[in-house]
Amino acid sequence: MPEYTYLCNSCNEKFSLVCSIAKYEEKAECQFCKSKNTERSYRDDLLGLNTSIKLSDNELKTIGDLANRNAEKMSDDHKQHLHEKHNAYRDKEENPLPKGMSRMKKPTKRIKWT
Repeated sequence: MPEYTYLCNSCNEKFSLVCSIAKYEEKAECQFCKSKNTERSYRDDLLGLNTSIKLSDNELKTIGDLANRNAEKMSDDHKQHLHEKHNAYRDKEENPLPKGMSRMKKPTKRIKWT
C-alpha cells in the first residue's frame, strides 16, 4: 500500500499515513493535534523514490546497494546515533604507548548524511 506524507499547518509536524488509494484523503487528520488543516507533502514522497528502493532483494548486486537501501529507511537521528557509536572508539585510549612514544592524530573526517 502507498505511504502518503502530510504537513500539518497548525502544529508544523510531518506525519505519514499508509492506506489504500480508495481510502486516500487530500486533507488527512493530523496525528499530533487532530487538526484537518493539513496538506500533502509531495516533495517528501518524491525524495524517497530512487533506484535502490525499487530493487528487490534478489536484484541487489552489492552489499553497498543493500546498505544504501537500509540507510534510506532510517531517520536522520538514527543515522547520527550510528555514526557517533561507530566513531566512539577513536576518543578512547585504552592501550597506552611506551614511554617516549606518541600517537599520530587521525584526521577527523566527518560523514555528512543526507
